[in-house]
Amino acid sequence: MTPALLAEVSSLGHPPRVVAVFRHGDLPQGTRPVTLALWRVGDPGNVGTLLRAADAFGAAVALSEGCADPTGPKAVRASMGSLFRVPLSEFDEPTGRRVALVPEGGVPLPELRLDGDVVLALGAEREGLPAELLERCADRASIPQPGGGDSLNVALAGAIALYELARTKSP
Repeated sequence: MTPALLAEVSSLGHPPRVVAVFRHGDLPQGTRPVTLALWRVGDPGNVGTLLRAADAFGAAVALSEGCADPTGPKAVRASMGSLFRVPLSEFDEPTGRRVALVPEGGVPLPELRLDGDVVLALGAEREGLPAELLERCADRASIPQPGGGDSLNVALAGAIALYELARTKSP
């Protein structure tokens, strides 16, 4: 493909030199022992970043209605290829102990001991998780913020939670 044609079809100011074509049906589907369940995460950059974090920690991603399309250009770029390795499912599909990641009021994440399959539920950037979803979770966990910040970006919170879970989860 010529650079001029690539520039014409790209959404970037400086297009990459590579183009990929894939079928949605060819993307990995299913769950893993650890799954990030995203509730109405609307920013495609956050969805892609969470896919990348899930890839790094061997997790899957479950998406609710209202989530950004993980195959959209911004999400694909943010995932850095993880979209093609991380199993995707619908929000309610993964089984296991559901843990709501909340900005405050939950058990400090480092103190929560989890065995077996775990589903970490993360809410939209502004609204968080609705009450009916919080009721369906066995636990609520929060990430301690000794610096005093009000909240963390959902992608950052998800990555920290996956790291902490990998660090403390019993084999």
